[in-house]
Amino acid sequence: MGNALRFLYGKCCKPLTEEDSGSLGPHGVSAATVGVSALAQDLYHFEITSQVPEVLTRHVTSSKKAQANWYRKLSEAWREAKPPPKTAEEAARLVIQTLSRHKKADVEGLLAFYGLPLPHTLIPVSTAEPTTLPAGVKFEMQTLPVDARAIPDGDTITVYVSAADPRESACVPGDVQMAAVRRSKARAERNYEQADALHQKIINAGYRVINLPNNEEVLARKYRIRLRGIDAPESSMPYGKEAQNELIKIVQGKCLRVLVYGEDRYGRCVADLYCNGIFVQEVMLKKGCAWHYSAYDQRSELAKWEKEARAKRVGLWAASNPEEPWEWRKDRREGR
Repeated sequence: MGNALRFLYGKCCKPLTEEDSGSLGPHGVSAATVGVSALAQDLYHFEITSQVPEVLTRHVTSSKKAQANWYRKLSEAWREAKPPPKTAEEAARLVIQTLSRHKKADVEGLLAFYGLPLPHTLIPVSTAEPTTLPAGVKFEMQTLPVDARAIPDGDTITVYVSAADPRESACVPGDVQMAAVRRSKARAERNYEQADALHQKIINAGYRVINLPNNEEVLARKYRIRLRGIDAPESSMPYGKEAQNELIKIVQGKCLRVLVYGEDRYGRCVADLYCNGIFVQEVMLKKGCAWHYSAYDQRSELAKWEKEARAKRVGLWAASNPEEPWEWRKDRREGR
């Protein structure tokens, strides 16, 4: 985690004490304890001091020794998560998975203490990530972390794949490689005007130099992806923004596994997406953020997930008669 972070969290982000607990509501939830950041702070602090929050005992049944065991396991799981949880749902899933063999009441008490979703409120995800390539897959990609700005709606995403990837390395045009080298040299000489011009040349060729969180720069190839088998509302349709935001929440900052089955008429790769082992299309359908696009994909499980969302009236199905996006697009093309 790094000594600097250990020092920062040790000084500024100590777990709650008895004196802090006066403002706590039911299950220990307050402005200080709600959410992912509070759990992260307490895990960092536990690594330094081996102490768990004092007031947690009020909300769980097991001993302090058992609590310390939870935090030790959670701290290890948090470190191993790539990237670590960023949303309340991701943090809740990590807690539930890590403490799956512990008492249900303790797990739920811990989740409630941090204001995280309880198990029964989470969308169950049933599809395991395939260990071998399914029939029909043309090729597979592992992407760099996804930028939220590259997600225009709930079924389309732009991703980048490192040019150092074995599948990509032999295909990078020579002029792109040369432009990347010259750009790096121009930046080192603080000739930013030339560097920007060279980067634009790289972009025009379908590549980009990506800045990673560790400040490393990577030459990467651009791919536009159309999620296979689903059709989400267009961004200007009712529930379009909500569908877009849900897809952002699932994939932002994550590296994706992309299984490409073909290309559509717009030059996009039609693909299944997996994010930290979760099948993205399954989540979008179960949360009522998309239709099963049965005209192009007859998988029965997709139809089943849409039917479940309809029955629960979640997401776009809360409306009595939501307009199908393919009909909406047809009306726009015909000028209606």
